[in-house]
Amino acid sequence: QVHLVESGGGLVQAGGSLRLSCAATGLILSNADMGWFRQREFVAAFSWSGNIIEYAEPVRGRFTISRDDAKNTLYLQMNNLKPEDTGGYYCDAVRWGAWEGRHPWGQGTQVTVSS
Repeated sequence: QVHLVESGGGLVQAGGSLRLSCAATGLILSNADMGWFRQREFVAAFSWSGNIIEYAEPVRGRFTISRDDAKNTLYLQMNNLKPEDTGGYYCDAVRWGAWEGRHPWGQGTQVTVSS
């Protein structure tokens, strides 16, 4: 079964940075379109081919999604964080274009940004 474990969240002041990680089992990330979500809202996606990246407008220019195939891990580098970025972050395979997750989500990782 697919199991996704998010980590790297925390408490940070506005303008700070965090790097989220998504470790996957039961799913080869290089074979899947993957993404990050804040609760139910789409944040960013990384295509299986590695040549298409999509960001929600509010995070464009501040967040960077990447994938480490050797570690089968998805990352989200979050820079210049804002209070509105606060929330539980989840990773999942993505229905490309619909920007929806394909699996039940795990525990996620909490990001809290103070002003």
